Amino acid sequence: MTPIETTRRRFLSSMGAVGGFAVASLAMPYYARGTSSRPVFTHGVQSGDVDTKSGMIWARVDRPSRIAVEYSTTESFSAPLRLPSIDALPNSDFAAKCLLDNLLPDQDIFYRFTATDLYDANSVSEPIVGRFRTAPLDRRSVRFAWSGDTAGQGWGIDDVGMKTYSTMRLHEPDFFIHSGDTVYADNPIPDEIPLRDGTVWKNRIVTAEKTDVARSLDEYRGQWKYNLLDEHVRAMNAVCPTFYQWDDHEVLNNWSASTDLRDDARYREKDISVYAARAMRAFQEMTPIRTLAAQPGRIFRKIAYGRLLDVFFVDLRSYRGANQGDANADLFGWRQADWLKRELAASRATWKVIACDMPIGLVVWDDHGEKRGSDAIANGDNGKPKGREREFADILTFIRDNAIENIVWLTADVHYTAAHHYDPARGAFKDFLPFWEFVSGPLHSGTYGPKELDMTFGPQVRFIKASGTGIDQNLPPSAGLQFFGLVDINGQTEQMTVRLMDREDQELWQVTLDPAGGSV
Repeated sequence: MTPIETTRRRFLSSMGAVGGFAVASLAMPYYARGTSSRPVFTHGVQSGDVDTKSGMIWARVDRPSRIAVEYSTTESFSAPLRLPSIDALPNSDFAAKCLLDNLLPDQDIFYRFTATDLYDANSVSEPIVGRFRTAPLDRRSVRFAWSGDTAGQGWGIDDVGMKTYSTMRLHEPDFFIHSGDTVYADNPIPDEIPLRDGTVWKNRIVTAEKTDVARSLDEYRGQWKYNLLDEHVRAMNAVCPTFYQWDDHEVLNNWSASTDLRDDARYREKDISVYAARAMRAFQEMTPIRTLAAQPGRIFRKIAYGRLLDVFFVDLRSYRGANQGDANADLFGWRQADWLKRELAASRATWKVIACDMPIGLVVWDDHGEKRGSDAIANGDNGKPKGREREFADILTFIRDNAIENIVWLTADVHYTAAHHYDPARGAFKDFLPFWEFVSGPLHSGTYGPKELDMTFGPQVRFIKASGTGIDQNLPPSAGLQFFGLVDINGQTEQMTVRLMDREDQELWQVTLDPAGGSV
């Protein structure tokens, strides 16, 4: 075991221990302790969007504060580098984040926040610590996890908590992709939910912002703060970067330009774009996602993770046309589609992973009862590409025509886990190269599935585990049907192994993919 790996394991172990200083400092939110005489970090630390030389870090305090930021390559902080302080103010709900830059590749980075009350220079917090590892430049093996769907359908923080996060943390991933439905702003959390076996699910924590749907900016912020009250989530965040994307429940189920709120008494303002703007601001404030000054609302981006891997995060929610409007409505939007083509063509990484917030060949209706309006890519007619399928077909043909190899799609959204292989020999559309799509989730939400397949792009189910239909839908997390995926890229062979896992850490299925033109 290398010195870096030894240090990493020791730090992971200490962060998971109850006596570990960083976890102990955030074990109880400030408002559960009573008024503190000095600033308190309320929701742990987060890191994200880490590449070979940089990473974003995040924390939140309970009052206006000036936050000192230090980082070191040693856990002891024997010779830390100190950055200019950052202010946590009411206009960001006392959340603050900053970019650590000019880092060395493949290096453990330990970071530390300390807050000083802006109105009392003698009032200083206990420090709080996190860790991440920068991406490698060489052929070091890479492991990452992905899943989606946290705290949906009323299933909140019970006595067990969001256990899937702890299960993922045990695998020591280099990073975690949260593939959307990161919060459920449209799903209130009740005190308890009667179960079909006569028992009762009890939500141990319910906050004011989670007792109703989110409408105000503070209520959207509260969706994030709720999830960060879970000890499993905080412990994972302290040692593993999260790369975030969003889907619909960050605002409202299946929202698009055609969302009609006129008859929905829950929403006083009837323009969906108002809620989407508030949700996006909360998303930017409450996560360690990189922000672009020139394009402040943009979250589609690429993370270059060394020679073996580029990750492309697409946003199928922000640029779409109406779900039940024009049959040719966009999903990617032309600017995002052009960006994806350009970046895929320029990539020199062995593997190109496209993190997609919606599945490709699964039919997701906007109106489930009437089976009207596509919320995803597939339109359910099994024929030549129409509607939103045309955008996707154009991207697939571009990939083929430019001989872009080793592309894998990862997604969540449908609340079950599956492996899909796409082949033009099976599809109504022929102008593309075969590829894989892997589906995983939920992390901590209700259970559903399976969805029907649309054969336009020739999908074939190679594995599936779902709750079923009818009475078996929307089972609680305690039923065990909570899923995540693990991806390992071998630094020597460049092979990619994908494993589908459940929250009890059982391996359900795996496949190893050889890179085209690789070392194998």
